[in-house]
Amino acid sequence: MLDMMADPEMEEQDSKISELCHKCGQCHLLQDNHLYNFQDEADDELVCHICLQPLLQPMDTPCGHTYCFKCLENFMQEYNFCPMDRKKLCFQHCRKSSILVRNLLDKLTILCPFQKECQQTMQRCELEAHLQNRCPGFKKYKSELERRKNPHSKGKEDPVTMEETNTAREVEPPDRVSSLVAESSIAAVVSLGSAEPGLVNPAFEEGEEDLPQKASLVAETSMIEIHRDDPEEELGMRIVGGKDTPLGNVVVQEVFRDSVVSADGKIAPGDHILEVNGVNISSVTHRQAISLLRHPGPVLHLIVLQEKGFSNRTLQQDSSPAVNREVIHVTLMKGDPSEPLGIKLIRKTDETGIFILDLLDGGLAAKNGKLSRNDKVLSINGQDLRQGTPETAAQIIQTSAARVNFVVLRQSGVQLPDAIEDGGTPNSSSSSNGGSPVHHQRRPDQNHYRRKSNYHKDLPQGYLSQEKTVAIKKDLKESLGITIGGGRDNKNKLPIYVTSVQPIGCLFRDGRIKRGDVLLSINGIDLTQLNYYEAVSALKSNAASHTVVLKALEILLPERVPESTDPLSDIREHGFSWSPLWITWLGLPSYLHCCQDIVLHKTNSESWGFSIVGGFEEGKGNQPFFIKTIVPGTPAFRDRRLKCGDEIVAVNGVTAVGMSNSELIPMLKEQKNKVTLTVVSWPGSLV
Repeated sequence: MLDMMADPEMEEQDSKISELCHKCGQCHLLQDNHLYNFQDEADDELVCHICLQPLLQPMDTPCGHTYCFKCLENFMQEYNFCPMDRKKLCFQHCRKSSILVRNLLDKLTILCPFQKECQQTMQRCELEAHLQNRCPGFKKYKSELERRKNPHSKGKEDPVTMEETNTAREVEPPDRVSSLVAESSIAAVVSLGSAEPGLVNPAFEEGEEDLPQKASLVAETSMIEIHRDDPEEELGMRIVGGKDTPLGNVVVQEVFRDSVVSADGKIAPGDHILEVNGVNISSVTHRQAISLLRHPGPVLHLIVLQEKGFSNRTLQQDSSPAVNREVIHVTLMKGDPSEPLGIKLIRKTDETGIFILDLLDGGLAAKNGKLSRNDKVLSINGQDLRQGTPETAAQIIQTSAARVNFVVLRQSGVQLPDAIEDGGTPNSSSSSNGGSPVHHQRRPDQNHYRRKSNYHKDLPQGYLSQEKTVAIKKDLKESLGITIGGGRDNKNKLPIYVTSVQPIGCLFRDGRIKRGDVLLSINGIDLTQLNYYEAVSALKSNAASHTVVLKALEILLPERVPESTDPLSDIREHGFSWSPLWITWLGLPSYLHCCQDIVLHKTNSESWGFSIVGGFEEGKGNQPFFIKTIVPGTPAFRDRRLKCGDEIVAVNGVTAVGMSNSELIPMLKEQKNKVTLTVVSWPGSLV
């Protein structure tokens, strides 16, 4: 087995640990399974093939396999296939296992986790009551925890918050309030060509002679409140950037469906986060930004800069009170994932975006009564559709779980003109009925490949990576005691890395393999190009020997100015899936990078629609080029593959390594209608 149980005695070594789980008596993240010390080897039929432990809350897939509920749920956030046979899989189509199977699992015999004070064995279903009422070890633990908590229960605040609160920039409400945001939001319309540093690279904004119909590039600063029923619940998004990175600003890279942020519907990928709970984060590090965004609380106050794309009307016209506009949030609940909503969506001939053409009688939307004909769809489940298509909207609706969150813009007295599909046929429409066929333009499989030798770059300033070879002698049945993540089948094509080293296992005893290490090989078998399950199989089969030789890579982040407390140590991991920070991947050597070529097309009157930062600078040396901004309604936005934080490796096959900003910008501007970008994409940090 790779995954091993935690030892509660180890937790008492650190005063900053999370509390032990009251159900299993061991330490694990909220979204992870409980951990148990099983007395006997479980039958293979009762073992989850994701965590390799006896099943918890077993779920059956349509293809006949069974996994733990949480294991499968976490897996499906990254993949869309069954872990065993790799058949296409949707989490909503999985069902609870039978009562018989659940009862068999609950009767498995386990040991009390507090073996020093309590030697009892019991059925798994009895452990929670045992810990709460009878276990002397758990009682002792709770007393010790309370003793350690009391001295720090008052007067301790997040050092970043205390440092920044006094200097937080006050955002003045503008004279004009945008009609495109909810009543609780204050929006200031600003030109992205303004003096605000780093927002737009002027090289990507063609002159007025190139864009005769687009007067300006517009963005809004909005005040947004995120409400959470559980104060420690994840926001459900990934971020990149920070003052210690070339991006400078903190930027939203991705928003997860069915998350707190997605349900709110006001934050979209590409938004720049300016303030968190009154703290200006325009000058904080990536780690500090994560600490502030993960700070628990029922309400999170954010100020974000949101780009609205090119405007072909004057600001006076856009903000005129003569048009009655209202932003409305509507939630529809499907009784079954396949239930249709009964909405017909169209595109207009003279305006971008998606509009509601009709609500079908008797349909879910019509019964709800809150959506109307002519409403413009701004987002569905947090996915930005201001420049979207009916086909994209239908796909989001059909793959949604029970809850479908709409954010729509309503303008009174506006009639729908002729509509068009992507092919340009007038008066055609797309329906969001679950059973209706939706035709998508299938893109061929993305061609990912190792970063070529002539694209290689040196590690950024301050980063170090060191390889280490760990040879361990062990018993045949002894576990390695690690869990892993990544794999080349992951959507970001990551190498295999260690997500945890459990207190039971030979690698914990040895101490040289750490969480975050990239695994290169085991017993001479290359792991760097394997998918997740190939790597699990290789580790498991090679662990069944007396000697194991692991080759791993440790990435060392740049040293920073010492702080009173490392902000990262203040991040509460309750509810957060552990994965390396985005800044960690920036220190991965080039030979482990996975590139892809993205071809963009545009007309003569368009901009490519993205800005870049980085490049060679005197005194700073070579810096990678990163995508900082993607403008709605542009070729880069419509393609959907480029993300904020992606590194540009080459343009039309010419390496960007070693170029300055002033060299790369003309090269991009010279490409009139087509450009091939070679990029490396790393997942942003979870908040």
